[in-house]
Amino acid sequence: MLGQTTLPKLSVDQIVERIFALRQITRVDQQLLMTTLLSKNALNDREHTQISRVFDAVQRGLIRVVE
Repeated sequence: MLGQTTLPKLSVDQIVERIFALRQITRVDQQLLMTTLLSKNALNDREHTQISRVFDAVQRGLIRVVE
């Protein structure tokens, strides 16, 4: 588990853009996404779409999950 580090405040779009640009998702990316998503009361349609894109790309092997 990661220690208590301060993560930058990024939008879901920024995080997803980085994941697709690098074609990989790291534990830091996962933590950033979870922190960002859990800090909201509700997700909008665009955020749902972005998360679905990442999930689909991981399932299809287009994005690698790395440590």
